[in-house]
Amino acid sequence: METRHKFIFKDARRLSHLDNESIDLVVTSPPYPMIEMWDGVFARQNPRIAQFLEEGDYLNAFEAMHSILDDVWQELFRVMKNGAFACINIGDATRTINNRFQLFANHSRIQKKCFELGFDVLPLILWRKQTNAPNKFMGSGMLPAGAYVTLEHEYILIFRKGKKRIFASPEEKLNRRRSSFFWEERNSWFSDVWDFKGIRQEMNDKELRDRSAAFPFLLPFRLINMYSVFGDTVLDPFLGTGTTALAAIAAGRNSVGYEIDESFAVHVKKMIEKEKFNLNNYNLQRLKKHIIFTEEYAKEKGPLKYTNNYFGFPVMTRQEKDLMLVFVKNVEEIENGILKVSYFEHDYVKNLPINKDAALEHLELKRGVQQSLVI
Repeated sequence: METRHKFIFKDARRLSHLDNESIDLVVTSPPYPMIEMWDGVFARQNPRIAQFLEEGDYLNAFEAMHSILDDVWQELFRVMKNGAFACINIGDATRTINNRFQLFANHSRIQKKCFELGFDVLPLILWRKQTNAPNKFMGSGMLPAGAYVTLEHEYILIFRKGKKRIFASPEEKLNRRRSSFFWEERNSWFSDVWDFKGIRQEMNDKELRDRSAAFPFLLPFRLINMYSVFGDTVLDPFLGTGTTALAAIAAGRNSVGYEIDESFAVHVKKMIEKEKFNLNNYNLQRLKKHIIFTEEYAKEKGPLKYTNNYFGFPVMTRQEKDLMLVFVKNVEEIENGILKVSYFEHDYVKNLPINKDAALEHLELKRGVQQSLVI
């Protein structure tokens, strides 16, 4: 098994490198309109935005920023296959205007536009980012009638183009079953509230770090496993530091990333070079958690009914019998901006010991030759 990953440092309002209906899934997080650190990003694409902000015309500034994003959403509709999903991580913005504090609802503005473009608007996910600020109240403190609640969550908007995806051939159906997730993962991942921390990027360039505002690896990794199958192509039109591409590599999907800011190019390469040895940890954690789940379930309620065909351990449902996980063997740049990723053969993976401690030890012993498969 191999996957390809392409990075294009161009404006995502024109996805000219992509054919119509060529993308299986979109996972992205755009710059957030009306968040001050992205004012310059929007203003460089439309100088009138800077003028609106200077004049205090925040209504027109908000709309002009979203008009830039609207062109991206329209291009997504063109390049996505029928039945493909788009997952957009966005936060609302708060800003004081002429001494009046108010919220700018980015998520609803994007939902409205995508609905107009023809996307089906599906139930969203609230990502609670676990704010660690010691003072969570804002406004008038403990005095009534002057305070306002803090904004501690972001949204993961979910859209689908057209009707449900059809898996028609026997090969497509088998690949879908192999791409399944564990029963207990389904119960957690498909909740409408996710609760885990954001991430701070390790960059020497503070300005670049602030502009990236990258989401944590777990966010795209979950979404890619939820809404695509092995071999699909995942697009991120706002590539940033490349987190979506890393998640696609770990999940056995192809990816394409667009990024307008070429200053990210060097960092994306450095990040992938640094993190490629850790990518297998995420699927190892999935294995470890599942084995722990099966052991605890068996103690409380008895053994699970079904057995996975590849790993030999128990699973809850028939749909998990063909479930497979991929493990990265090698990542290499074959052309400028194009990576080829190879994976271990499943004959190796399926022979992992069932006992969790033995499995981890088995993988650790392979570290020297097998690209660091350590948890």
